[in-house]
Amino acid sequence: MRKVVLPLEITIGLKGEVSTLTEREDTAKEVGSGDLLVYATPCMVALMEGAACEALMGVLGEDQTSVGTSLAIEHISATPVGLEVRAEAEVTAVDGRKVTFAVCAFDEAGEIGRGTHTRVIVNSQKFLEKAYNKL
Repeated sequence: MRKVVLPLEITIGLKGEVSTLTEREDTAKEVGSGDLLVYATPCMVALMEGAACEALMGVLGEDQTSVGTSLAIEHISATPVGLEVRAEAEVTAVDGRKVTFAVCAFDEAGEIGRGTHTRVIVNSQKFLEKAYNKL
């Protein structure tokens, strides 16, 4: 088995940030996670993961990517359609190929969610081969 070599640039404190405008298709009612027209928890989770990916962008090798393996979050405030939502991720630990992040999300009125997220650095091709071998 080939060992994945990690770049030295993955350090505690590395940060990423992404944002989006809340649209109707991002609501709990539309994604099936509830029946209200407010920003859906699964969309917030995806945005938080996106911020973590953004933090790692540019520091991974050409044949590497990261995959999410765990997420523990609280969704603490509802966001109506039309507001911008921003997610931030900051590396809090690096243990071999495992990278842990503190994640948080905000709308224009303040914090809407927070938690922790773990990603593992993998070889892109080998990961896909393993997944598709299930077919």
